[in-house]
Amino acid sequence: MHFRELRPMSHPTSGHVHDHKHEHEHEHEHEHEHEHKHQHQHEHEHEPSPAASGHCCSGKAAKPSTVQLAPGDSQDARLSEFRIEAMDCPTEQTLIQNKLAKLAGVQQLDFNLINRVLGVRHSLPDTQAIESAIKSLGMHAEPITGDEPASNDLPTPRKPWWPLALSGVTAVAAEVVHFTQAAPTWVVALLALVSIASCGLTTYSKGWIALKNGNLNINALMSIAVTGAVLIGQWPEAAMVMFLFTVAELIEAKSLDRARNAIGGLMRLTPDTATVRQADGQWLEQDVKTVALQAIVRVRPGERVGLDGEVISGQSSIDQAPITGESLPVEKDVGDKVFAGTINQAGSLEYRVTAAAGQSTLARIIHAVEQAQGARAPTQRFVDNFSRIYTPVVFALALLIAVVPPLVGLGAWFDWIYRALVLLVVACPCALVISTPVTIVSALAAAARKGILVKGGVYLEGGHKLDYLALDKTGTLTHGKPVQTDYALLDPAFEGRAQAIAQALAARSDHPVSRAIAADANGAALTLDNFEALLGRGIKGQVEGQTYHLGNHRLVEELGQCSPALEAQLDQLEREGKSVVVLLGPQGPVALFAVADTVKQTSREAIAQLHALGIKTVMLTGDNPHTAKAIAAQVGIDQAIGDLLPADKLKAVEQLYAQGHRVGMVGDGINDAPALARAEIGFAMAAAGTDTAIETADVALMDDDLRKIPAFIRLSRQTRSVLLQNIVLALAIKAVFLLMTVAGMATLWMAVFADMGVSLLVVFNGLRLLRK
Repeated sequence: MHFRELRPMSHPTSGHVHDHKHEHEHEHEHEHEHEHKHQHQHEHEHEPSPAASGHCCSGKAAKPSTVQLAPGDSQDARLSEFRIEAMDCPTEQTLIQNKLAKLAGVQQLDFNLINRVLGVRHSLPDTQAIESAIKSLGMHAEPITGDEPASNDLPTPRKPWWPLALSGVTAVAAEVVHFTQAAPTWVVALLALVSIASCGLTTYSKGWIALKNGNLNINALMSIAVTGAVLIGQWPEAAMVMFLFTVAELIEAKSLDRARNAIGGLMRLTPDTATVRQADGQWLEQDVKTVALQAIVRVRPGERVGLDGEVISGQSSIDQAPITGESLPVEKDVGDKVFAGTINQAGSLEYRVTAAAGQSTLARIIHAVEQAQGARAPTQRFVDNFSRIYTPVVFALALLIAVVPPLVGLGAWFDWIYRALVLLVVACPCALVISTPVTIVSALAAAARKGILVKGGVYLEGGHKLDYLALDKTGTLTHGKPVQTDYALLDPAFEGRAQAIAQALAARSDHPVSRAIAADANGAALTLDNFEALLGRGIKGQVEGQTYHLGNHRLVEELGQCSPALEAQLDQLEREGKSVVVLLGPQGPVALFAVADTVKQTSREAIAQLHALGIKTVMLTGDNPHTAKAIAAQVGIDQAIGDLLPADKLKAVEQLYAQGHRVGMVGDGINDAPALARAEIGFAMAAAGTDTAIETADVALMDDDLRKIPAFIRLSRQTRSVLLQNIVLALAIKAVFLLMTVAGMATLWMAVFADMGVSLLVVFNGLRLLRK
């Protein structure tokens, strides 16, 4: 077995850091040959933390996913990852963190509690010391092999049911015998001890380890409370408290597993084997992990596609719902992309593999969701601050209640010690701590099933704040596949040559308008020399020794070639919603070309849904203002601003912020990078077909259906609502029982019911989002 190690190791990122400071160069609208880096830096994710930490049931805050223990400048540092089945709560995180902080050579810890994965950056010769340190805490660290996903989709080993059943029967028996006085006290004590021993040894073991390491976690508090109850002779309650606690822990673990494995269904989509063409022409079944790039794979009707690829033969329809969330199958022909995990329906296809099994679109989605699951959501800050204060305060209060009232003659020692024990049970804020990750993970999984990849809780929670959405035009509101609709020769001397010259220029650009002009031209291509892209205006180059420009209205005006007659022609075509470019020669305008793109029907529906949610919309495009307004009118957008360079789009977003709005930006993840980076949330369209959008966007839509944005905003609002419900419920129950305990109205088993009951309620409430 080999460890998943990276050498040398740098702090892991998602490829996308939001810092609202960007350096970006690119050609705009007409020419898009560029390099791009889309980085956002949010302070609230992956903050370095001091070694001292807390947990859900201690007086210290649970820490972020990444904890820096020592300077990470060693060239020999590497990252080893372990799966720790017992690590699913900040309780265990704190124990591990404090233990490994004492180990020389350990520099950084990365905790993913949802997937139970620990990443350790270290310079140790091997991982034996790390595994031994974790073993001393009563946990087993299983190294993760290089190709193994972080998500653990394996079934949890089943524990025997009879000890819990025996504990329940004897606890109830002890309560009945004590209430009816049907037997001596030693019988009640014996029954209680059998009950406690049957289900409580694990709790006592964890509690002892926690106390040895200076942690007041839930296991330590329960151990103290049960032991205290035994010492003051409350045998039935001691047994019932331990039994109810164990039952609640079991139900809670099952609920957490449901949230934890919500994304596991995606992992099971990809088949283990694929039918691969061999060198001798034969077709053989082969493990998908061993299939090489450029290999030819065949998929029959009804089979799942094993790897990402490009169709080279055949026609079929494929159900892409697991990747894109599309409800209807998508027709596939030669040259189209296919994705691992999708289902081939009608015909047989042969395709060329374009990505290894571990780098498929599905694998990258799973990896991104795993990272998002491991990161803290903003609400966790409140929980951390609360936990840092709450538990030590309540523990101190319990000690005061046990000692001070009897000393001043306000009652018997027994009565006040009992109240103190009840307070210990209430002292753990587990319901608060557990509610946030369960809610966030459930929402992330629900979004992924719809083809919406959310890069973390910060964006999931932030979506409810949006009140303005800025959208690019081409490929976002329109199909992004314009066709040439008009051609006018302006200089008769170029009869028969103008289109060929324009084709030579347009063929060097990857902008949709240029591609449409290049695709419409006929005849032999001419040689282009000294090609140059003109930012936001067009392109130029030399054909047969003469310099030509192919550009938009702005370029024509800059070159002083816009006569009244040409202006009238351009104006008329632009008012029809068409994009117009002009070919300019040494002597002036040569020809004009008009290109039109069709508006997506889903765009109209999406804008209507956004308006229904109270969100205003603005189109930001580099196209001319007349075309922008025409498209905006068709779709129903509130405002359209045209003739914008990338920097202008950024300024437009900044102006909306200056007016007090919270702005989202929808674009292609590349051309609109500055505005996407500045926006509260950057949405990238059709991410399933690109190499970078999954890594660069805050929210990546796997297809080009704009309706996924209002769906995301609705999910964000529902998530926010559930988080608030859980926090209010947990705090209210705690407050009520604190008052009841001080007043002497609460019992131990009532406190356990309340504490574990509210934990289960918030978990179930969070799990509701899986059905959204």
